[in-house]
Amino acid sequence: MKDIIFKKDEYIFSYRVGAVLIHDGKILLQKVPHDDGFAFPGGHVAFGETSDVALCREIKEELHADIRIERLLMVGENFCPWGNLPCQQINLFYLVSLCDATQIPQNGTFKAYDEMGGIRTDLEMCWVSMDDLPQIKLYPVETKEIILSMPDEISYFVHHP
Repeated sequence: MKDIIFKKDEYIFSYRVGAVLIHDGKILLQKVPHDDGFAFPGGHVAFGETSDVALCREIKEELHADIRIERLLMVGENFCPWGNLPCQQINLFYLVSLCDATQIPQNGTFKAYDEMGGIRTDLEMCWVSMDDLPQIKLYPVETKEIILSMPDEISYFVHHP
């Protein structure tokens, strides 16, 4: 399958899905080495794939866990740097639950990895207390307020630094 991410002249476009997994008062977030910020586990949607199927596939590949999609929580347009190029990214964030909570550690930090274009990126998966969420750096930043308020309707944001 071919991920929907491409470079065109002087910019990059990306279509990404993320999992908002809250369990026992903690949220699962990912972190890459040498960055003090956190992001949501997930990945890129492949051409011909629906976003919910893509998210289930990405979580299975990276965490070896099965998830249940509860609902679409947030839609975001994220303008950010990707290396030395500007990137426009469409993000869909789903509230999810684990089908089997024993498939991944339920506390602390554990290792995972992502692979894109034959390049492996080590990830640190971290359970962060919802009480600590206001103090951490979360990408995109607009998602933090939405997660803390957990609205019933789908939220939309634009991140343009």
